[in-house]
Amino acid sequence: MTSMLRLTFPSRPEYVVLSRLVLSGLARAQAIGPNELGDLKLAVTEASSNSVRHAYDRAGGTVEIVYELGDSHIAIEVWDEGCGFDARASEPEPGALDEGGLGLSIIHAVCDETRLGRASGGTGSWIRFVKRIGGEDA
Repeated sequence: MTSMLRLTFPSRPEYVVLSRLVLSGLARAQAIGPNELGDLKLAVTEASSNSVRHAYDRAGGTVEIVYELGDSHIAIEVWDEGCGFDARASEPEPGALDEGGLGLSIIHAVCDETRLGRASGGTGSWIRFVKRIGGEDA
């Protein structure tokens, strides 16, 4: 059985903490081990911080996070409607970490699956990452 939860918040740094608080709440309802939870908190913080920092100019906007809880995984999607980016240029190359790509490299390292791209219509971007749960770590 899969259930979903959606969080939308203003694109401001002080709201990024909400993305982690939701995960803490979900950990109580799902068999998420402490190491898995730590990895997911790190990944969602990096993804939502990227949207807050890079998606919008001073006018601001919103960040939307969708949490999908399955029996053996948690998938998280982070969306914004900002200026977008070239997903191919954002894929980290093995061993090549620079300051601008560190967040995505961290997400790739701590999650089991990662996909990212531009929203249809050319504005906005999204990232989806999946972490398997319930293994040795749970």
